[in-house]
Amino acid sequence: MSTALVIGESLIDVVNDAGRVSEHPGGSPMNVAVGLARLGRDVELATWIGADDHGRSIEAHVGADNVRLSGPSRGAERTPTATATLTGGQASYEFDLEWALPSVTIPDDCVVVHTGSLACGIEPGRQVVVQTVAAARDCATITFDPNCRPSLLGDPAAARHDVEQFVRLADVVKASDEDLEWLGEGADPVEMLTDWMGLGPKIGILTMGEHGVVAMTAAGVEIRVPGERTEVVDTVGAGDSFMSATIDSLWTTGLLGAEHRMDLGRIQPDVFRQVMQRAAHIAAITVSQAGANPPRSSELGVNRASAPQVLRDWPHEGEFPLGI
Repeated sequence: MSTALVIGESLIDVVNDAGRVSEHPGGSPMNVAVGLARLGRDVELATWIGADDHGRSIEAHVGADNVRLSGPSRGAERTPTATATLTGGQASYEFDLEWALPSVTIPDDCVVVHTGSLACGIEPGRQVVVQTVAAARDCATITFDPNCRPSLLGDPAAARHDVEQFVRLADVVKASDEDLEWLGEGADPVEMLTDWMGLGPKIGILTMGEHGVVAMTAAGVEIRVPGERTEVVDTVGAGDSFMSATIDSLWTTGLLGAEHRMDLGRIQPDVFRQVMQRAAHIAAITVSQAGANPPRSSELGVNRASAPQVLRDWPHEGEFPLGI
């Protein structure tokens, strides 16, 4: 069985919603790992948590979906936390964390490595992630989502330098318009993503919330997918669900693995559009319920009535009607 390796922070989201406080396992890479596992993929998570109640809560959460923690993941002095304050369904964050993952072992059957967020911006763990991703390019597709947290990253110019080191290593880059507006200090997000494509990715994706998605390939294809109408409960984990759905769909098409790197950049436009539509649909399901709670494959059929037509026409969930 082929494996996805996800590298990045896991933490406890302390959510303050109009004075009502609750705690949930979270962290962008952890959410991607869980999202992939719920879509039926074999997933290993390299993270950095403590041997405390919060750490045990995270282990139980990812274990419920059969996500495996890599060996060195449990060495933190304390498990990180992020306090999310919800205003009108939108989340803002304050963090208490360290990122000092000492090493990562790439599984023998690894076909994709995903990373991003704080793991790619905080030392000393950042250098371990850079080295692991660079080594993994020999066997796996690399996917990356900067998922910027300005309160921790500080100067956007310095952060952009660090982020673009990963862009150069990545095959698939997904970023939100908020990420690129902050990193580019007001630059147009579509223009910035276009510039990033010149650094080496085969696929670039810009998510814009209710305004939809702009996605492009190394072959020069650009598509736009409108946002899916849904009642938004909160946006926590929406981008992570989009990312895990994108990885899952590219996996289904047979485009993951280092040997398919050039094919990935030449994905057929109609198939590419289907990948983006499915990812947008799964993200819409996530924002329609509280917290980072991506759907399972078994749940997607329930939502087909509101899905894009091409998804309703699939004979099996995860199977594409078009070839590559």
